[in-house]
Amino acid sequence: MTAAALPALASQFQANNRLFSPKAWSSLAGAVAFLAVLPLLNLIVPPDHPLHVSSYAVALLGKFMCYAMAALALDLVWGYAGILSLGHGLFFALGGYAQGMYLMRSINAGNADALPDFMVFLDWKAYPWYWAFTEHFAYAMMLVLVVPGALAFLFGYFAFRSRIKGVYFSIITQAMTFAAMLFFFRNETGFGGNNGFTGFQRILGFDITAPDTRAVLYWTTLAMLAGALVFARAITQSKLGRVLTAVRDSEHRLRFIGYDPLGFKLFVWCVSAVMCSIAGALYVPQVGIINPSEMSTENSIEMVIWVATGGRGTLIGPIIGAGAVNGLKTWFTSVLPEFWLYALGLIFVLTTLFLPQGIVGLARRLAGRYNKGTAS
Repeated sequence: MTAAALPALASQFQANNRLFSPKAWSSLAGAVAFLAVLPLLNLIVPPDHPLHVSSYAVALLGKFMCYAMAALALDLVWGYAGILSLGHGLFFALGGYAQGMYLMRSINAGNADALPDFMVFLDWKAYPWYWAFTEHFAYAMMLVLVVPGALAFLFGYFAFRSRIKGVYFSIITQAMTFAAMLFFFRNETGFGGNNGFTGFQRILGFDITAPDTRAVLYWTTLAMLAGALVFARAITQSKLGRVLTAVRDSEHRLRFIGYDPLGFKLFVWCVSAVMCSIAGALYVPQVGIINPSEMSTENSIEMVIWVATGGRGTLIGPIIGAGAVNGLKTWFTSVLPEFWLYALGLIFVLTTLFLPQGIVGLARRLAGRYNKGTAS
């Protein structure tokens, strides 16, 4: 290696470790600005104007962004650390339930201790200990972070310490989520049974159905999604990210050279769980309900399909995949609802066979061919 080559190598190293390229930063800023304008087109533009965006569309996009954040969280552990979770629906629901109980206690303004109907029906006299202080927004938001994080830590510690991985880890996460769903379905556990929590009216004193409130919820979700993407990118571009990639590619070799993967896997697993929980907390006020079906097996598997369709291990791919798959789901469930599960299975099969790197991989291949064509 010549001395003249060293500056070039240093420049290449710095370029490879940038958080985003200037072009990617510009694209991200453009996408955020475009999405941020949509609620304004709902609030300011008259309904009969061609540029008017309906309240339904704003709420739908807000929901899709929550799903995108959950997909991003799953990609962080599956795409980079090789940990395939089939139970992220549990973390999503836990965040939703913490938010949902705060919203339930806000229904009776001025009397936050008033019990919801399902507790009155069961002749309960007060809230159980685990719902104490949830009339306070800050405390409920703390639960959104702490409860899924603590559960992920306990589960992950024992699972990773026992070197459970691969399909066995996936099955255990699904079993844990299924058990939690059965527990939440029981009326006497204080989680609302089949109906869950619904009938929300206010959040922080504001009417939750008002267009202004929905716009703020939408912008909050957009900001959290963009922040989560930058945060996840920072993790994957750091030395920690390189160790996680080594865990995915050859954990045995990583142990051989002196690294203990336990701490690295546990960290990214807990971060992913908390990120997914935040997505659930943002989802509930925009959708208006949280019930145990969010922990169903189908929901967790759908998250995996979002990531696979968009492009595993790309971060931006799962966001695209969540939007694309849920856009199709919205169309199918309104036109051909009985065929949606068949279509979902077909999407997964076609992606596995023909798009192993998802939509992002396809876009990269097409861009590569275009660049070769223009160069020649």
